Amino acid sequence: MNIQIASAPCCWGVDDVNNPNLPPWQKVLDEAAQAGYQGLELGPYGYLPLTQGRLSKKLEQCGLKVVAGTIFDDLVDPANRDNLIRQAHEICTFLKQLPALPNQPDQDHPAPYLVLIDHVHDERSLYAGHSEKAPRLNDVHWNTLMEHIRTIAELASREYGIRAVIHPHAGGYIEFEDEILQLMADISYDTAGLCLDTGHLYYSGMDPVTWIRDHADRVDYLHFKDIQPTVFEHVMASQVDFFDACARGVMCPIGEGAIDYDAIYQLLQEVGYKGYITIEQERDPRDAGGSLADVTASLAYLKHRGFHHTL
Repeated sequence: MNIQIASAPCCWGVDDVNNPNLPPWQKVLDEAAQAGYQGLELGPYGYLPLTQGRLSKKLEQCGLKVVAGTIFDDLVDPANRDNLIRQAHEICTFLKQLPALPNQPDQDHPAPYLVLIDHVHDERSLYAGHSEKAPRLNDVHWNTLMEHIRTIAELASREYGIRAVIHPHAGGYIEFEDEILQLMADISYDTAGLCLDTGHLYYSGMDPVTWIRDHADRVDYLHFKDIQPTVFEHVMASQVDFFDACARGVMCPIGEGAIDYDAIYQLLQEVGYKGYITIEQERDPRDAGGSLADVTASLAYLKHRGFHHTL
């Protein structure tokens, strides 16, 4: 199965661009290439220098192609609208300047993508994975969230020809089954696709195989991660903040956790998935010394299970 596999800066602990412990972006690119990847996501806005030609040069030196840019920000607050639109313009402008990606000829919505993620809110992060306890948005705030997504997706498509995909994420306001189903009812597939993440689905009480199968017609892009079952059991029992759980090692290399990647491989063959897959493993950036070994192990595992990754 010739599915292209990429990596992402979150594997080096890059989630909050204001964290003082982030590794140099050059190190992330060097180690992604060293691990055998040929594709990379840009990570959260503000980490990689989109306005400087040296990023394009470094990508070329490392043999890396960019499969997606990400808006990982507050998609709920109406005061953040202008900031979100500015990010969309800058990310899409950069993506359009890069060499074209190889895509399957019959793909409806080829890469690169603009991944939209409502960021981790303090009042939700403590309840990540706990659907019955987590606060929900009221109708007014939910409608603002949907309007922000719709505006960004339409802008990216209309002005840049770039497909937006919506990524449910633990600790954000699009996390649980009822929220994802409502999202799909409110945002048409013509407007934006889905980026389902195996780890976030599992973390939030959903079976990744079932969800990818049931919603394959809405999925343009996939994220793979794995969940360490013992750590997961502990953080669920003690109701741990999401990023604290990541720092404790709840995310592990692919194949070392609870998610059945043989079943996912078979499923993707059955549904004829032709898109890109990005491996992620959130962690504390102070533990980025272990990133190279982990991203190398994840890619090796997937190749051994039958996934081919050449871009």
